[in-house]
Amino acid sequence: MQKICINAPAKINLFLEVTGKRADGYHELATLFAKVSLHDILTLQAEEAQEEKLSLQITGPLGAGLAADDNNLVLRAVRAFEAEFGLCLHADIVLEKHIPMGAGLGGGSSDAGTIMLALCRMFDKDPMPLLPRAAKLGADVPLFLFTDTFLKGEGIGEILTPVPAGDALPWAVLVYPDTAVPTKGVFGRLKLDDPAKILTNKANLDKLQVALQSGFPLEKWQGFLFNRLEEAVLPYVDAVRKVKDAFIAQGAQPLMSGSGSTIFALTPSREQAEDLAGRMQQAGRKVFVVHFGG
Repeated sequence: MQKICINAPAKINLFLEVTGKRADGYHELATLFAKVSLHDILTLQAEEAQEEKLSLQITGPLGAGLAADDNNLVLRAVRAFEAEFGLCLHADIVLEKHIPMGAGLGGGSSDAGTIMLALCRMFDKDPMPLLPRAAKLGADVPLFLFTDTFLKGEGIGEILTPVPAGDALPWAVLVYPDTAVPTKGVFGRLKLDDPAKILTNKANLDKLQVALQSGFPLEKWQGFLFNRLEEAVLPYVDAVRKVKDAFIAQGAQPLMSGSGSTIFALTPSREQAEDLAGRMQQAGRKVFVVHFGG
């Protein structure tokens, strides 16, 4: 039986505009994902077998309350892999949780996409044919079949284009207020902006991409960071709004990740990030200092 240990990185959204709503109820997005060093850890032992036998154990400081049953995204991802490649597996999986759930950091999606990636490496398969099955598990799951740090997302977030970046990357401070924000409610409250404003924002996304690719310092592109979903969260969830206000009081330029509830701020250096993180510490919050990359 082969064994792989692999990190499942969290993501933040440096940009997120909602460009439309589809007939099936899903929203069209223009977003820029960035993977960061906060991660869950997956340990996988697997081999082909005559009869499927899957086991999942959940550990780690944030594993409590996450069920290891057949509805868990990790096990559903393994079965999607089996279905795509016509395999039957005996697999033992340990998921060590460090990414908060319901935090806008893509933890569950990362676990699912990363276990697919691990299986592809183990059984020498190309992960790209799995993209449609990954999208059915969740809009963010395909992101984690790519090893790139930055990816532009379109459609419902599943149409992905890697974005190369220069070396002068900032650090980030993530603050999770220990409050989960259900994604469905966020999109239910959202009102689409004027089409002309959406076009302007999409142009800013293009500028943000160019700045990253060119290796421009943070001050050259921080002004392009944007998240449309803030207006459907901050007025309604006190804990999230208070974290953003606390960042602003410290002189930072914060942004919410995804549909919340994590708020992050970027700094040019690790030292500045650690200083800011120290000032953001408070009971009931989880504070992480991270760099870009899985």
